[in-house]
Amino acid sequence: MDVEAFFTVHRDMPREGPGSDEATREAIRRLPSLPPSPRILDVGCGPGRQSLVLARELNATVTAVDIFPHFLQGLRHRASDAGMSDRIITREADMAELSDAPGSFDVIWSEGSIYIVGFATGLRLWRSLLRPGGFLVASECTWIAENPPAEALEFWQGEYPGMTTIAENLKTATETGYQVLDNFTLPRSNWWDEYYHPLRQRIAELRAAGNLNPQLSQIIAETEREIDICDRFGETFAYVFYLMQKV
Repeated sequence: MDVEAFFTVHRDMPREGPGSDEATREAIRRLPSLPPSPRILDVGCGPGRQSLVLARELNATVTAVDIFPHFLQGLRHRASDAGMSDRIITREADMAELSDAPGSFDVIWSEGSIYIVGFATGLRLWRSLLRPGGFLVASECTWIAENPPAEALEFWQGEYPGMTTIAENLKTATETGYQVLDNFTLPRSNWWDEYYHPLRQRIAELRAAGNLNPQLSQIIAETEREIDICDRFGETFAYVFYLMQKV
C-alpha cells in the first residue's frame, strides 16, 4: 500500500472503520463492573473516537496505540480540545509487538482493527497484557449469512481471508482462554454515517481537483470497490462486537 496515497484519501476522516460513539457506549454498558479509573489499552486506535468515549464514560486512562503517527497527532489535538489530555496516552507501536508488562491493563479495546493481525492471533497476543479477569472487547468483520453471494465471498477472501462467522469467533475466543460474555451486531448505518459517506465525499473532492497519480487512483478504486460490495451485499456480513473475559 502506498502510504502517502492512503492518507490523501483517509486524512482527517472521523473513523477508519464501521462504528459509532453509541456502539462504543453500548459495548461499555454490556461489560460487568470495572475498577474505578480502569486502565485501558486501545489497540489500533486510528483517529481515536472510541478512545475519547472510553476515557469520558469510564473515567479511564486510555493508552491509544497505532502504527501511524498522523492518527495519534490528531487524537492528541482532539483530547486537548475535550479537556482529556491527562487521560489519553498515545503511543506509536505495532500491535503485533507490544512490550507492555503482563497484567498491565483492565481492558483491551480493539474497534475495527484486530483483523490486521487476525482475530485468533490478536486474542493470543494480547491475553497476557490483561490482569486476571480482565476484559478484551473487539469489533470484527463477520459473516452473518450462511451462504454469502460468490462476489461478496470472493472480495472478502481477497481482503480478509480470516473472516468467519460469529460461531467460529466464539469458539476461537473460548479456545484461546476467554469466556465470551456477550456479542452484538452493529447496524448498517454504522458503516455509512461516519465511514463510507465521508470517504465518498473525499473521493469526489479529489476527483474534482484532478491530477490523480496512479497510486492515488488505485487507492480510490479499491475504496470504491469496497463501498460497492457493502452497498449491494451488506446484509450478508457485519461488524460484530465481541465482549470477552480472560479466564
